Amino acid sequence: MKVYLVGAGPGDPGLITVKGKKILERADAVLYDNLASERLLEHVPARAERIYVGKKRAQHEMSQEEISALMIDRARRGWNVVRLKGGDPFIFGRGGEEMEALAAAGIAFEIVPGVTTPLGLAAYTGVPLTHRQHTSAVTFVTGHNVEAIDWGKVGSAETVVLFMGLVNFAAIAREMIARGRSSKTPAMVVRWATRPDQETLVGTLETLPAKIAEANLRPPATIVIGEVVTLRDRFNWFEKLPLFGQRIVVTRDRRQASELAEPLEELGAEVLLLPVIEIQPPADPGPLDRAIACLDSYDWLIFTSANGVRSFTERLTDIRSLRAKVCAIGPATAAAVEGLHIKVDRMPKEYVAESLLEALASDDLAGKRVLLPRAAVARDLVPVELTRRGAIVDVVEAYRTVIPADAADHAREVLARKPHWITFTSSSTVKNFMKIADRDTLDGILSGAKIASIGPITSATARELGLTVDAEADPHTVPGLVAAIQSTGT
Repeated sequence: MKVYLVGAGPGDPGLITVKGKKILERADAVLYDNLASERLLEHVPARAERIYVGKKRAQHEMSQEEISALMIDRARRGWNVVRLKGGDPFIFGRGGEEMEALAAAGIAFEIVPGVTTPLGLAAYTGVPLTHRQHTSAVTFVTGHNVEAIDWGKVGSAETVVLFMGLVNFAAIAREMIARGRSSKTPAMVVRWATRPDQETLVGTLETLPAKIAEANLRPPATIVIGEVVTLRDRFNWFEKLPLFGQRIVVTRDRRQASELAEPLEELGAEVLLLPVIEIQPPADPGPLDRAIACLDSYDWLIFTSANGVRSFTERLTDIRSLRAKVCAIGPATAAAVEGLHIKVDRMPKEYVAESLLEALASDDLAGKRVLLPRAAVARDLVPVELTRRGAIVDVVEAYRTVIPADAADHAREVLARKPHWITFTSSSTVKNFMKIADRDTLDGILSGAKIASIGPITSATARELGLTVDAEADPHTVPGLVAAIQSTGT
């Protein structure tokens, strides 16, 4: 048993350390902060206990004593416990107090440092905290208790980084100016640093308090004071990314969402995960198992999705029985097949059923046996047309899709964020989304949100259900979908 105090980084889930991620992957319980990205919980085993402990300013879900007691209790059960803390545990993170509590209780612990907020802020605003021509010293200070700090001494530092000082910044600025710091000293405040919803205000020690009040900026935010702030105009790369400021809803199965979410995030988008579809095993695996048992009798094996490949191979015990030629729709499906060291004999030019039929047009299918493992509900175009051409087609359910139990409640939360884009990667995601979305909320959202579809079949389903498709992928792939959003713009 051990408790790990793990720094989650400043907000971007990609900034957690490799060691921190590995520890999350074997955790039995995770106690996480308001400042720790919930996306990091995707690395936590499904069996693990997840406990939100809050720690917002003036709104603590649990007291520090209660958090320490929880860690100790779970550790004494023989569990590996992760205390996931925003930023770094030892930089104004109260990690020292938690370490003391664990040591007093005789609990083994380990500290895993994280990227502290000022370092992430500096990188994502283009403002280096040190620069040979501007500053050689940095002072970190907490601003929640103005009277406790000697602002004459602190204020003379070349660069000052102010934690938890947003609410009191007007008073702090007055104190620093009164003790000799120039009122014209450049200063900036950054809210939610390193996240796609990062907000930055730039001014001077004299003007920034009024700008904060006018913008009604709220914590969490960090303030930087010093000449280095003037470098922002030249080196601000993050907020210039092509999709920065865009909130984009991803409706895919949670386990597959990262394939679309990650490239969108790399372009600066804020991804809102709203899984409206969940991939599950077939209701009755018998037909699939019987087809696999006589796999050597088939001439063609056709996969129409990567999900079909994965579900098929999960029940396949001996790949050597496969003698059939393999046809795969789309590069993702083909990649899933080739990942099993199986040759793809045919891949259509277009990633739709009609193109698959064209790809097989020159083949004599009379009397040929074809196995088509696919979703429980799918278009019948391929099996009907192949049967017309004389093939003996076995369509078996390899997987099924259902609506996640919490999808409706989650949809209300996500759509309340007023997304700029909603993405659909299949007709099922469109249908399920329309089933769970509250009509009144939906009408308001769709007046401001654009719809992006992965291909013509998905687009047709969207239009049938009353949606306007603003961008369609070409090619009909996830990278094509990302490119379509980027080229369409805001």
